Amino acid sequence: MDYVSALVPPVVMAAFFIGLVRVIVKTQGGAAKAKEDAAVDAALARAEGARKAPAAGDA
Repeated sequence: MDYVSALVPPVVMAAFFIGLVRVIVKTQGGAAKAKEDAAVDAALARAEGARKAPAAGDA
């Protein structure tokens, strides 16, 4: 029975990892992809604008 208690934690972790990978794969693309891409583009544009604004004000 010691082998059962030794195998349970890795099996449980493997099951959770497989579930996590499946969720990640299923959420890629689909109807929300354009919305997520737009949110990322907006965040990058804000970061780029914030980085350039102080440099222009210092000169």
